[in-house]
Amino acid sequence: MNAEEFEKLAKEVIEYIVDYNGKLRSRNVLPDVEPGYLHHLIPSDAPENPDHWTKIIPDFDRFIMPGITHWNSPMFNAFYVSAGCYPSIVADLLSCGIATIGIHWLSSPAVTELEVIVLDWLAKLMNLPEHFLASSPGSGGGIIQGSASEGIFVALITAKDKMVKRLQAKFPDWEEGLIKAKLVAYASDQSNSSCEKAGRIGSMKIRLLASDDQGRLRADALQKAILEDRNKGLIPCFVMATLGTTGTCAFDDISAVGKICNAEKIWLHIDAAYAGAAFICPEFQYLMAGVEYADSFCMNPHKWLLTTFNCSAFWVKDRHDLTNLFSVDRPYLKANSGDVNGKYAPDFRNWELPLGRSFRALKLWLTLRLYGVRNLQNYIRNHCDLAKHFESLVLQDNRFELVCPAIMGLVCFRLKGEDSLSMELLKSITDERKLYMVAGIFHGKYFIRYAICSRYMEIKDVELGWNIIVSHADQITRQHNS
Repeated sequence: MNAEEFEKLAKEVIEYIVDYNGKLRSRNVLPDVEPGYLHHLIPSDAPENPDHWTKIIPDFDRFIMPGITHWNSPMFNAFYVSAGCYPSIVADLLSCGIATIGIHWLSSPAVTELEVIVLDWLAKLMNLPEHFLASSPGSGGGIIQGSASEGIFVALITAKDKMVKRLQAKFPDWEEGLIKAKLVAYASDQSNSSCEKAGRIGSMKIRLLASDDQGRLRADALQKAILEDRNKGLIPCFVMATLGTTGTCAFDDISAVGKICNAEKIWLHIDAAYAGAAFICPEFQYLMAGVEYADSFCMNPHKWLLTTFNCSAFWVKDRHDLTNLFSVDRPYLKANSGDVNGKYAPDFRNWELPLGRSFRALKLWLTLRLYGVRNLQNYIRNHCDLAKHFESLVLQDNRFELVCPAIMGLVCFRLKGEDSLSMELLKSITDERKLYMVAGIFHGKYFIRYAICSRYMEIKDVELGWNIIVSHADQITRQHNS
């Protein structure tokens, strides 16, 4: 493909994307295909000779689009927001087009410096403690990870490394392997599954502690677990607290948990993957009370800040905790920037697992610039209002009940009675493929999660979704009453 052909195809692609987004409401949110459908449509071997570029869009529309779940559809109410906006798409195009890779400062100075700047922007908007800012007098700073799952893993293994080094300095005769075998981490039973995964691959035992009646990590349960483990000869090392749990969007009591972690010298990581974006709105910042105790904090702009996947903002109180673990040098990796690991030209390869990194800061920069803070705040507030409207519809039908009050953009509801009724309801709705929701379990009760996800959602979409739910509920209640 030459430059002229690329230009023509790129224009067709942009037209296709615009047309696709404009017609989302006309598509069923879930595809009507069976597993393996694509294997029957695409040859099992790569083509010997090149196809002509004019076949790409027709083949994409014919083969790929039938197997796409439409995450930006107003009828997509599963999981959480999967963001994407035109400024962010443009940034991805620019990033891929210039094909720059950030290894150290000199490999692309703008890749590093823009990331430092935009993460300070975002930290200030969220009113995070000053020690998380690169521009602060301390040694904190932020980095863009691929996902909050990566952030949890990086925090856990960094806490592990720091604890081992601290104990070996205090007890030189203690073997590293023995210390690692005794380390233990804690989280709520409502925390994201990524915490368990991080424990598995980071070789650290994870204790999931029972949450309270609001789905929060209890400080007294944490303190009890720490004392139990110390009495067993174990070494408490890491706590993950959540601001906006996946199941019910519950907010752990960071103040109480943080005080315990600081007193016990345990690393505290805060996972605010979904709800963190809401903290750009001053009225939600009270939910972060106690965040100053955290050693690391993570949220996903690729959820509620309209930035395309993958863009997860991760801040650390002391960047030296990261560099002490991740720094590995070779002659070809010498940056010669004059500010290696400093505030404005950090070697981000020494903050994380990958050596190279794409220009992810570009899409966060363009999104913040071209939307502006006020529009992003209004976007989040509108989602919260839509969730409240859905909640009011649930409360008007006495066949349904709420598992908990609507929180931010999430409503957790169920049919009254046995779990099997709500299970049957969700399966019936999913099979129709017009509305997509997922389930959760809270204190033994099965429920359905209705999340406000699409940037295109309006009140008419909420009411359409509710009408679909009611029509299926009518069928189920008639069947069970006959």
